Amino acid sequence: MTVKEHYDNHLGNFYSWYTGDFDTNKDLFKEFCIDNDIKPNRTRCAIDLGAGNGIQTIALADLGFSVKAIDFNNQLIAELKSKIGNLPVEVFNDDIKFVGNYSDPQPELIVCCGDTLVHLDSIAEIEKLIHDSLDILTPDGKLILTFRDYSTELNDINRFIPVKSDSHRILTCFIEYFTDKLRVTDLLYEFENGKWVQKVSSYSKTRITKDMVLEFLKNSGLKINLDRIENRMISIIGQKH
Repeated sequence: MTVKEHYDNHLGNFYSWYTGDFDTNKDLFKEFCIDNDIKPNRTRCAIDLGAGNGIQTIALADLGFSVKAIDFNNQLIAELKSKIGNLPVEVFNDDIKFVGNYSDPQPELIVCCGDTLVHLDSIAEIEKLIHDSLDILTPDGKLILTFRDYSTELNDINRFIPVKSDSHRILTCFIEYFTDKLRVTDLLYEFENGKWVQKVSSYSKTRITKDMVLEFLKNSGLKINLDRIENRMISIIGQKH
């Protein structure tokens, strides 16, 4: 199953539930931006790749950016649109690998957060996305990337990860490791009509390391402003010279 099919048929139905309180996550990203001097400057234009339900999009708009939010899942796009109000946000149903088509007005910030980067089909596609982002960024423009650290393989029963549960839902994730790929299986149990119903879907992620991404950024001419791992989540900020 492709990543898009997985989101359209399975994950999109409960994505906002498992990611947690929207306002809390939005405020955390705003704090991250403020702490790292992310603020509107030249064009005030930002692009949010894999915008989902809008956590980063709304945070950036609150900070004064005009945001182009790009995602391929209709359900999450609808959720995002419901949160826009009068904020300067445009929403596009598209694949993030076509970031080069969004160069007018020229963005001064591009963000690709959550685990969106590894949803691309290959390491080569990830490298190309970084190059394409550099091409359209303004001078001194910034690229924010976050993705999960899969460099250390989980073994045996540790590959079963309890994600979230409440009285009506239980979500567990199972991970299988390959040389340059991961197969992720989301097992959801929902309490419906007095009984628990299992819903299962698998998809692949591209397995990439922090050092590989840092090398792509440096080869693209970006200087590294932030390089951090916290709770197995990698955060990188590159800036165009």
